[in-house]
Amino acid sequence: MLTCKEFLQELNDYLDESVDPELRRRIETHITQCPNCFVILDTTKKTIQVYKGVQPQILPADVQARLVKAMERKIAEKKLTAKQQPGLST
Repeated sequence: MLTCKEFLQELNDYLDESVDPELRRRIETHITQCPNCFVILDTTKKTIQVYKGVQPQILPADVQARLVKAMERKIAEKKLTAKQQPGLST
């Protein structure tokens, strides 16, 4: 039987319908037996359907600049923390 970790690793390919028939069967068997993975699959499918119907929105330049700066700060903080605590992985 497929594990939940294996299911998550194959989810994108399953949704793209690019997995081989045997793996597709194993995934479908797994989601009938695992309520957590069923919910993940169902929620992901619904999310994709919602986004397919939405037109892309232009992000205002000032918002984009603030977002980029915030992301850069977070990345810098993670790098600093990793250097200070070498046992942690990022």
